[in-house]
Amino acid sequence: MGIQLTESAAERVSGYLRDKPDALGLRFGVRKTGCSGFAYIVDLTDTAGANDQVFESHGVRVFVDQDSLPMVDGTEIDFAKQGLGAQFVFRNPNVSGECGCGESFTTA
Repeated sequence: MGIQLTESAAERVSGYLRDKPDALGLRFGVRKTGCSGFAYIVDLTDTAGANDQVFESHGVRVFVDQDSLPMVDGTEIDFAKQGLGAQFVFRNPNVSGECGCGESFTTA
């Protein structure tokens, strides 16, 4: 399956990458936290781990560690503007529940 970026998300990430020329791409994964179990990790990375799976979408490389991959495989990352705010939005087919505040999730 892999990780896909929408055109809007790829444009936003590409802007961040232009500002940080040493970055290889986007680091995407999960960490244990919150009331539901996991939260997303999204950051630029300048290193590739030995166990990373690398996906490319709209010219942006996305690095996912092997432990996170089963929980995020198939995710589409979008960048949405709403009113005065803007944020990344994750469409993850593996999510089975989310906490009320939307900060964490569980998988089946």
